[in-house]
Amino acid sequence: MGQVAFDTQEFVETLESAGLPKDQAKAISLVVRKSHEVADLATKADVNDVRRDIADIRKDFSTEITGVKRDIEDVRKDLSAEIADVRKDMDARFEKNEAQMQARFEKHEAQMQARFEKHETQMQARFEKTDSQIADARKETATQIALLRKDVESISTWLLIKMAAMMTALLGIAVTLVKILI
Repeated sequence: MGQVAFDTQEFVETLESAGLPKDQAKAISLVVRKSHEVADLATKADVNDVRRDIADIRKDFSTEITGVKRDIEDVRKDLSAEIADVRKDMDARFEKNEAQMQARFEKHEAQMQARFEKHETQMQARFEKTDSQIADARKETATQIALLRKDVESISTWLLIKMAAMMTALLGIAVTLVKILI
């Protein structure tokens, strides 16, 4: 920074005219000059330079901010495109997985249906076999019952004949006894 212009001669003369001795005026002038040298004060030119620097920095920042905004917008566009691609990929994967799962489900469902049909056929065959065995058992039972009926009828006829013969014999004995006794 520039220094403030300080006229030591004029300052000494001003102090002398105010009534200070020349030695004191010179000493005071010297102290004031040294304080100005140490103070390093800004001049109008320094302030104007700083203002120009700030304006230049603002322009640079504005340009950089505009560039950064463009970069951000480009990144947003790129990200949007990439996100759209990822979504498409994910949708395709989900559809593929869903199709695979559906195919597996249909395959397992077909296998289960085939198993159920096989078991149902086996069960139907067993039911038919059981029904046939029951029908055979009924026929055999009916045949056995018919034979038993015949046997019972034969026995009852035989018993009836035997009873009739016994009755006849008893009647004969009773008549003979009555004849003997009478």
